[in-house]
Amino acid sequence: MISRKLISNLLALADFYPVVVVTGPRQAGKTTLCRAAFPDKAYVSLESLDTREFAQTDPRGFLAEYQQGAIIDEIQQVPSLASYLQSEVDERSTPGRFILTGSQHFGISQTISQSLAGRCGLLALLAPDWNELRQFDSVQQISTLCFGKVPIPGFMTGIFLHTSGSPTTPLPMFSAMFVKY
Repeated sequence: MISRKLISNLLALADFYPVVVVTGPRQAGKTTLCRAAFPDKAYVSLESLDTREFAQTDPRGFLAEYQQGAIIDEIQQVPSLASYLQSEVDERSTPGRFILTGSQHFGISQTISQSLAGRCGLLALLAPDWNELRQFDSVQQISTLCFGKVPIPGFMTGIFLHTSGSPTTPLPMFSAMFVKY
């Protein structure tokens, strides 16, 4: 795992707020960061259809499964869960009880800020920056990790793994990602 500078911010927010929301584009490392910061906390992904259906049809029952709290991944899949989390943390406001991750969507940010106002800390995570990548011993290790080849072509097509080796020019890739996220 790449050591992320924002891990200290995440831990500080969890020491104060009962809910912490980590947002960012896909493949930025949200889940990895949260699981590394809270290795003993239960983890549940709303990407799983069965889990998502449980959270949608019985949100109180779903949250009852995690009385001690949990990392709830992909919260944008069940945005209505934020209202139920509000009731849950109003009853027991333990700092760092729930850690939520989600892709950056205006709707989810708005839903969470309305339902969990004053109860949650927000952290925006982007792809690793150059200083975070520099922790590796050599350019070759960084190159292999990110691109599987020499770094310059990788930087020209984007740092996200799904764009490496793509013949696409940088501008359309950036524009598509900017619009999507």
